[in-house]
Order: sequence, then structure tokens, then C-alpha cells
Amino acid sequence: MQDFFSLGISKVIVDPLRASGVAVPTPIQKQAIPLVLKRRDVIAQAQTGTGKTFAFILPILEKIDRNASHVQALIVAPTRELALQITEEIEKLIVHIEGLAVLAVYGGQDVAKQLKKLRRNPQIVVGTPGRLLDHIRRETIHLGEIQFLVLDEADQMLHIGFLGEVEEIIKETPATRQTLLFSATIPPEVRKLAAQHMQSPEFIQIEKTQGPAVTVKQLAIHTTDRAKQAALIHLIETYRPFLAVIFCRTKRRVSKLFDALKAYGFSCDELHGDLSQAKREQVMKRFREAEIQLLVATDVAARGLDIEGITHVFNYDIPQDAESYVHRIGRTGRAGMTGLAVTLFSSADQQALEEIEKELSITIHKQDDGNAKREKESSKGDNRASRRDSQGKTRDEGRDRENRQKNDRSKNKNDNNRRDKGTARGAKKETAKLSSGSGPKNRSRQRTNEAVSSNSNRSSGKTGRVRSNRNR
Repeated sequence: MQDFFSLGISKVIVDPLRASGVAVPTPIQKQAIPLVLKRRDVIAQAQTGTGKTFAFILPILEKIDRNASHVQALIVAPTRELALQITEEIEKLIVHIEGLAVLAVYGGQDVAKQLKKLRRNPQIVVGTPGRLLDHIRRETIHLGEIQFLVLDEADQMLHIGFLGEVEEIIKETPATRQTLLFSATIPPEVRKLAAQHMQSPEFIQIEKTQGPAVTVKQLAIHTTDRAKQAALIHLIETYRPFLAVIFCRTKRRVSKLFDALKAYGFSCDELHGDLSQAKREQVMKRFREAEIQLLVATDVAARGLDIEGITHVFNYDIPQDAESYVHRIGRTGRAGMTGLAVTLFSSADQQALEEIEKELSITIHKQDDGNAKREKESSKGDNRASRRDSQGKTRDEGRDRENRQKNDRSKNKNDNNRRDKGTARGAKKETAKLSSGSGPKNRSRQRTNEAVSSNSNRSSGKTGRVRSNRNR
């Protein structure tokens, strides 16, 4: 079996490795270490948790000049947590090596303290792009003599938006440097960066599922968004993890879940980008020392998280892609230990989960907590009730329409009857007027007739009196 000695690593470095339980090199270490020792530029594609940190640390420590008083190796990392982790690993390995020093530089630290440590001329500097540029502009760090430049988690660095900063840093380094690029994925941006700044690099690719897929048992629980919190609490109470990382999609969801778990009585804390550096370091220290059992975190905040003893990973929100899934579950099952990764997914997440399985060529064992089925049945019942209500409403509206039409017809009929009766009464009155001579013309004629009759009577009386006189 191949060991670190056969790869060219000396006893002074191998001894502390063995003391920490690392005796057999991983595939990425077997392939990368000999190439780095030969001073070749290397592009290594491997997931977090495959041992890639030692793949570049060990050969750098082997080649570094312990008597030099300038920065010889610069390791650039995307997050403060990863920078601190790499620094801690180096410190463990050089504890018995005199003359070697390492310094982590990152945002949120006291600049004065960093300046004081830089004056001690560490041979290795590990830092984040923003703070490194700050020191370069202050002229408090000089990269003109570095021999090794390592870009760790390069894809994540560019994803966060550090491409411009990384290129500025590279310009400060000599063209004769050896460049090592380690990344979980090699997107076009990373390829372009490598083409511009690397000399005939050797390419190493480690299978995606190697590492976490072998040592981590994977399980997916079908539930609903509404029931996720209760499902997670049930899982925690069932499995009782020693240390567990719970991944959420956003900072807001991290804080909301943390508040809920804390209120339930769990020993937990949160980790996301809105926390101050002091708070982040405090949280990591408490989790590393097992003062808390549950760490609720976002993907970016937990990038490169390497803590011994993590027994469980819970994907509260489904990962955005296969790479994120492998990165998440790689927090457990490390250094040959076994772990359990549980993913909660709703019906809306089904397709995303299937794509992860397809891309990684795996089948994740699935269980149903019953909530999705109940919600589906409830939804069907609601739909049936809605249809019944809709149908009933339609029938009621039809009846109302018919009643209104009947009322309108009845009203029209009554109005017609009233008009007919009014017309009839008017005709009768007119007839009565005509027959009784009560009309204006009849009254005029009547007065004329009466006058004529009166005159006739007076004339008749006069004639009679004349005749009477004649007779006399």
C-alpha cells in the first residue's frame, strides 16, 4: 500500500500526520503530490472532503526554504472559515519545525495585529482576496518573491465575484512562480483564468462521488414545506447526532430555523454571511469543541468546513445542483468515518432531486413522512368541495335568474293590465260624457237649443196675444 514516504514526504511532516490519524494518502494526494514536488503547475478537480488541502500543503512544506525571511507561498481562499482551516492544518504540521511560520489574513480582523505578525516574516500566508489586496495596497505584504501560488476552491471564489481581485493579486506575483489551482468544478471562467496565468498545467480529475459517496449513507424524506420543521425536529430526536450541520438556502431561512430549534430547546447556533467575524469565529469554536450540537448554515458560510466528529448532515432545503449536494454531504463521513446525510424534499423539489441522482449516477433511498400524501388528499378534497360549491353556486344563480325573469314577466303583465284598465276607464268616461252631453261642444249646442226654444216660445206667446186682440 502506497504511503506518504513513497510520495516523497519526509518523516518530520509524516509524523504529525500519523498522530492526527492520517496514514494513507487519498487519490488526489497520490496524483498531485509528485507533480507539485516536480514544480509542475497543476489543475486539480476534486470535491471538498477528498483530502485536497494536504495535496498542496505537504509538497509546499517539503520544498519551502525555512531560512528565508520573505513570503514564499501564498494560498488564496474564498472565505474566512476556509482560510482559518487551512492555517490550522499547517500549524499542526509545523509545530515541531523550527523557523517556519504561517499567517492567516482576512477581513474582520484587527489590521494592526495582522501588521505586527507580518513583520515577523512568515513564509506562508493564507488569505481572502479582499484583505490580501488591502495589504498589497498598503505595501505591508510583498509577493514579488513567492514561489507557490495556490487558488483553493477557485470556482467558489469566482462565483462569489472575486475574479477581478484574484487577477490583481496574480499580477503582483513573479512569472516564475508555480501555480496550483484546486476546484470542485472547472467552469469556463476557471478555464480562462488557468489559460492566462498557468504554464502547461497538469490536469487531475477525481470522480465526483469518490469520498463522501462511499462513507456517507444517504436518505431523502418526502414531506411538505409546511411540515419541514416538524420533520427535521423528529429526525434530530430520532438520530440524536453528536454534531450535525443543517443546510438552508438563504440567510433568512437559516435565522428562522435557528430561532425555531433554539426555542424547542436544542443546543444550536447559526452561521451565515451577515454575522460579524468575531461572532463567526466564536460559533466555529463552539461547534468545533462540541459546545453546540447543531449548526444551521448557508452553503457559502460552510464552504470547506472541516470539523472532526460531524456525524450527520441535514439538507433542510434541497441543494441547487449536484456539486452543492456533494459538498454538503462531504461535511460528514470524513477521514474514513461513516456519516448520515438526510435531504428533505417536497413534491416541487422532486425534479431537482432526480437531476442530482442522474448527474451523480446514484439512487438515494427515499421515505415518505405522510404529510405530502395528506396534503395531496386535502387538496383533492378542497378541489371537490370547491367544485361542489361552484356547481351549487351556479345552480343558485340559475334559480335566481329564473325567479328574476318570472318577476319581471309578472311585473310587465301587471303593468299592462293596469294600462288596459286605465284605458278602459278613460273610454267609459268619454262615452258617458258624450251620452250625457256634458262635453263642451254639447253644452254649447244645448245652450243654443235652449235659446232657440226660448225665443220660439216667446214668439208663440206674442202671436197668440195678437190673435186674441183681433178677436176682441
